[in-house]
Amino acid sequence: MSITAIKQTPLREHTRIHGVGAYRPEIIVTNDDVCQWIDSSDEWIRQRTGIVTRHRAPREVSVIDMAEAASREALAAAGVEASQLGAVLVSTVTHPYATPSAAAQLTDRLGATPAPAYDISAACAGYCYGIAQADALVHAGTADYVLVVGVEKLSDFIDNSDRTISFLLGDGAGAVVIGPAESAGIGPTVWGSDGSKHEAIRMDRSLLDVRDYALGAVATDAERDQDVDAGRQSLWPTMRQDGPAVFRWAVWEMAKAAQSALDAAGVSADDLAVFLPHQANIRIVDEMVKQLELPDHVHVARDIVDAGNTSAASIPLAMHRTLQEQPSLSGKLALQIGFGAGLVFGAQVVVLP
Repeated sequence: MSITAIKQTPLREHTRIHGVGAYRPEIIVTNDDVCQWIDSSDEWIRQRTGIVTRHRAPREVSVIDMAEAASREALAAAGVEASQLGAVLVSTVTHPYATPSAAAQLTDRLGATPAPAYDISAACAGYCYGIAQADALVHAGTADYVLVVGVEKLSDFIDNSDRTISFLLGDGAGAVVIGPAESAGIGPTVWGSDGSKHEAIRMDRSLLDVRDYALGAVATDAERDQDVDAGRQSLWPTMRQDGPAVFRWAVWEMAKAAQSALDAAGVSADDLAVFLPHQANIRIVDEMVKQLELPDHVHVARDIVDAGNTSAASIPLAMHRTLQEQPSLSGKLALQIGFGAGLVFGAQVVVLP
């Protein structure tokens, strides 16, 4: 008995980023503002993190609202209609619902239905994970164009009195459109995870804790009265971090991953025009620059100074600002690397749109 051959979609040789968009919330929170809640100072925060301000979204602005704004700019920059999208990928850990996905709702908002859509939960590496998947989808011929969004409303998941992470975090969204190209525009992805260190960056409570609270199974009267002005239950999950452990891991392990991405793409640090690291901490960024021995001509994104750590949104936001401030870098090579909770990481060399 003969087996009928299955028809396959023709493969595409090359892909690239065609456009980038961003959304930065209107509320700007200074270090002095933050110090109302923690025993710290503007000087200490600047020295330890490099952060001067961070953006926070108003309560009525959702993850999907921010993602839509960034996506519309990215589509316009790419010259691509929403109807041309073959997939929509949203990297976020702050969409407040496990289901339905932010991606499905975003797809409807944009008018991209019936494009497949799904969320990626890879924290600060989520954008690079999304690039890896979009690159593969376009290469395989499964999609002509793919929208990748990194978006976070971290202000919904912080305890303002926590000195380990709350003062670091900001809100925002960045988006890119991936599609076919005449020459290689996205290098091989170097990515991975180490779940043995999952407690280094985490949410301190689960949805089950919230359920138990609602049922009256836990929480004292004093706990019930907490966070009233934030409009949240006292057991709402909040971000926590083991700062020293994360710093050591990022500094010593992520420079190796970044170098591996350069090697996989067949380029050297001298070939780069831009370095787009996850905007976690200015000291981590500066140490990675030293370990990679980046030449002086390489522009190093330091968006963290004004935007704080925006997790999955940080790299596309940094890319967007870089191209706004230095449009001559369009078409040049950039190394991007994301790393964070999981612990997870991802890196690629890309041609800037």
